[in-house]
Amino acid sequence: MNNHVPSGYKQTEVGVIPEDWEVVTIGDLKPFVTSGSRGWAAFYSERGSLFVRITNLSRGTIYLDLTDSKYVNLPPEAREGVRTQLFEHDVLISITADIGIVGYVDDNVPTPAYINQHIALARFDSTKVCGKFISYFLASEKPQKLFRASTDTGAKAGMSLGTVQKIKTALPPLPEQRAIAKALSDVDGLLGGLDRLIAKKRDLKQAAMQQLLTGKTRLPGFSGEWVVKRLGEVGRFSKGSGVTKDQTRSGTLACIRYGEIYTHHNDVIRGFHSWISPEVASSAVRLKKGDILFAGSGETKEEIGKCAAFVSEVEAYAGGDIVILRPDDCNSLFLGYYLNTSSIVRQKASRGQGDAVVHISSSALSDVRCTLPSSSEQTAIAAILSDMDAELATLEQRREKTHALKQAMMQELLTGRTRLV
Repeated sequence: MNNHVPSGYKQTEVGVIPEDWEVVTIGDLKPFVTSGSRGWAAFYSERGSLFVRITNLSRGTIYLDLTDSKYVNLPPEAREGVRTQLFEHDVLISITADIGIVGYVDDNVPTPAYINQHIALARFDSTKVCGKFISYFLASEKPQKLFRASTDTGAKAGMSLGTVQKIKTALPPLPEQRAIAKALSDVDGLLGGLDRLIAKKRDLKQAAMQQLLTGKTRLPGFSGEWVVKRLGEVGRFSKGSGVTKDQTRSGTLACIRYGEIYTHHNDVIRGFHSWISPEVASSAVRLKKGDILFAGSGETKEEIGKCAAFVSEVEAYAGGDIVILRPDDCNSLFLGYYLNTSSIVRQKASRGQGDAVVHISSSALSDVRCTLPSSSEQTAIAAILSDMDAELATLEQRREKTHALKQAMMQELLTGRTRLV
């Protein structure tokens, strides 16, 4: 025996697994396998039976997302309806477009429900196989690699039902299948709870921004009229200078490029993704704490001029196509939030120039009109929104750690390295 194989384990074509586990193909388990049929779109309705599409499947969890659901009144024909109807414990797999997304039909899925032609289902004998275990297995790393390798990369990418049935799995005894599925499902429950809490906190923050940044709701102790100013009266404008993509990995000095304002920074710059050398920095524009950075180029007028406040003491530089506002007596954190509100976004959009690539200049931005409270009220509003952001960041970090824990558990449990029974 291979010296590297621990006692109680065996070497197989799917790796080292416990001696009491089997290696089988999905087809060996004799599931009922089929895919959905065409022709349902004509039967869409506001109410009726749930109609499951690829958009209801997610790579983050095996459970169906029913927030964007379609319904059908009647199946195209009775026989097709019977064949494609879902039952609890069915395993779903996307077989066209984004191939290999796995779903599991639990008791939260209303029945009757049906699938379209882009989804396959596998239905197992529940006295021998735990469908939830199979779902988690198919969503794990090795089967996902097989899905990707078996994909036809042509214009009509797809995967056959036969390919699905050829996938090999290390199959534990049924009690252990159920225990593994329950452990992973419990972690999914934690992730789902965090997702709901994060969504709620985001909604609360959005509502607070709409009230506080418009003056509809005033904080205790503040009164008086807000003042209308042009941005050009708020501070002085300047521009960043070009930093090429190759130069963004040339050193250890922080740099912000205009595209990163769209992809990484919302309202406030909280981290850095580009790093330049002192030689590159010598011809770049150094930022000062309190600067507001606007993206000077973009793909649409609706997003042009998105901005973020730089409120760090870190030595950092601005790349090209960034317009910089250095405020005189305004709270920069407040401006970071305020200058991305809908009323300001509309003004920026109306001043964008170009079609394929949209630009906005410092002179155009300087003419944007703002309605601003006193500096002390700005500071108070910014503190509340910043605290809400900090709470969101903490929750998102907790979610990332929980997701990492789930991935580690899948690696351990689905290979038998860690046993539950």
